[in-house]
Amino acid sequence: MKKGTETISPRYRGLDVWKDDDILEAMWEGQARAIAAVRRALPSIGWAARSMAERLGDAGRIIYVGAGTSGRLAALDGAELAPTFGWPETRTVFLLAQGPVLSAAASSANEDDAPRGRSEMLALEPGPEDAVVAVAASGTTRYTRAAALAAAEQGALVIAIANNADAPLFQQADVPILLDTGAEIIGGSTRMNAGTAQKSALNLLSSLLMVRLGHVYDGLMVNLNVSNEKLRQRALAILMRITGCEREAAAAALDACGGRVKPAVLVLAGLDAGDAEQALRDSGGNLRTALAKLGRAPKAEGRARRSKAKLG
Repeated sequence: MKKGTETISPRYRGLDVWKDDDILEAMWEGQARAIAAVRRALPSIGWAARSMAERLGDAGRIIYVGAGTSGRLAALDGAELAPTFGWPETRTVFLLAQGPVLSAAASSANEDDAPRGRSEMLALEPGPEDAVVAVAASGTTRYTRAAALAAAEQGALVIAIANNADAPLFQQADVPILLDTGAEIIGGSTRMNAGTAQKSALNLLSSLLMVRLGHVYDGLMVNLNVSNEKLRQRALAILMRITGCEREAAAAALDACGGRVKPAVLVLAGLDAGDAEQALRDSGGNLRTALAKLGRAPKAEGRARRSKAKLG
């Protein structure tokens, strides 16, 4: 008996003759259920992010694996890590059943090719410092399962994201993340509810990971890659926000540090560029730790403390 993402719900019988507003309302409700499913998975997502932060070290890679919609969503998440968080591009790898290039003509023929999934993973020589994020709505995709198993056998951390509770992919996982989105409105079209939940979960997982790795300070992207004028202006705004300096001083510090925000903050705190870089190295790249050693870090306030203050 089919279940989960492959279930055909009688609720949507005659969908093609419904009014536009009714179809859209049903789809919107499905999207809302998808986001609710992500909320139920928050403990697992947190566990996965902590596990990845402990493993990656100075050289570990994040390896995204998937096929079809799941693979494309995984790749989309990974592609944002460098520009948003300054995560090294060389430490983000994609294994997609349809091949390395995303295109409208990408074939799904290789989804069932387990030997290919295994051999392509082993060619990457995964190890204990690497973290694999394997995504499959059904959790049965042979390419993805074989790649995940090969990585696990080599000691890599395996995070599995699937939308069916009995997904075989979970058998290969150190950390399983279940996104129980149920039946799709368009039967089997997992680009809808399952895809929305996957995209949200991937966003949360990678963003929390980058917070824990010190790439975020006070909700600001202090490791962003300043590759264009828009991002330069954003970097200047971040420097002004953190230090309270004027724009001219922020620009001078940013230029002195080659466009890198974190050492620029330390320059504005009184160090020269070389000492700022060393201070960051001594602090494991964590800006808050480096500022604390200089006696310049503001006291962090948690959500609970702010809530109490409002209630008081």
